[in-house]
Amino acid sequence: MYATEPAAPAEQGEPEKPDIPLSVLDVAPVGTGYTATQALRTTAELARRAERWGYHRFWVAEHHNMPGIASTSPPVLLAHLAAHTTTLRLGSGGVMLPNHAPLVVAEQFGTLQALAPGRIDIGLGRAPGTDQATMRALRRSAQQSGPDDFPQQLGELLGFLSGSFQEGHPYGHINAVPGPANGIAGGGEWDASRPPVWLLGSSGYSAQLAGILGLPFAFAHHFSAANTIPALRLYREHFQPSEDLKEPYAMIAAGVIAADTEEEARRLALAQALAMMRLRGGRPGLLPSPEEAENHPWTPAEREFVRAYQGDHVIGDPATVRRGLFELAARTEVDELMVICNVHGDEARLRSYEIVAREWGLPGAV
Repeated sequence: MYATEPAAPAEQGEPEKPDIPLSVLDVAPVGTGYTATQALRTTAELARRAERWGYHRFWVAEHHNMPGIASTSPPVLLAHLAAHTTTLRLGSGGVMLPNHAPLVVAEQFGTLQALAPGRIDIGLGRAPGTDQATMRALRRSAQQSGPDDFPQQLGELLGFLSGSFQEGHPYGHINAVPGPANGIAGGGEWDASRPPVWLLGSSGYSAQLAGILGLPFAFAHHFSAANTIPALRLYREHFQPSEDLKEPYAMIAAGVIAADTEEEARRLALAQALAMMRLRGGRPGLLPSPEEAENHPWTPAEREFVRAYQGDHVIGDPATVRRGLFELAARTEVDELMVICNVHGDEARLRSYEIVAREWGLPGAV
């Protein structure tokens, strides 16, 4: 039935629960038999429940030309989520900065901060979040900025957000509005309420840059697990205190699929693995149903892909998920853990996050 069989649980004691916040990463997955409208409605419902359960923050990720992901425009979606929540921190995980003019990003997130003061994060990535042709369509020109120009783009964005450029900078006379020029968050000082800027990464580049600039760092453990420990080490080794952050602050995003039984979790996980296999093969589509995944004619090579891909994901029943998350947090020594439950079906998706919240011991889910 399965492309890979679950490994037998190891005989060991219960690991200690880490005393760190737990957060959500969501991509508004669109599954077979569902629409983008349904997926986005579920994302809004998930945000409401995440706030009630006690998750710390809720991020959405920018992707393009992927029919199975509806979170193409984080600022638009975050504005909707801000209207449906009151205390939950909201942010991008992330905005792919090379796809956008820094001034536009500064004004979009300045607007969000004005709408939801003190609740907005700006998570930034330097990859396009899509294929090369779509990247060119987004940027209008192949000669426009790319990942190699990320430090310059980041510097411009930070300048617009703070209202402070070096003397003689060509953009020094331009104001991002809402922003420092007119003040937001109830008339308070902008510097005290500027949305925190995070750098996101799946390798060592952004880890080092985040450390040098004294910014918080989030690592994509869910699809680059082999690089997690080296990247976190680089971040901590290169960290320099800044006005934003006195000590390093690192978070990882972990792929998690939780269900009431081990068998159901594996069914859901197999469908998600099939979606990733198709994406990496250049055939992105809707998130397959578990039935579609079970009926797929798996080849030995595909079975090996699933085994390798799921190797660092946390998949299983409540007890298995609890143990896996506790162990992952302890092994990486992160300051915060973020989970992404990319599951087919609205109820199964909500249930997965609920199980995680309960097993972590969040106050609203116990």
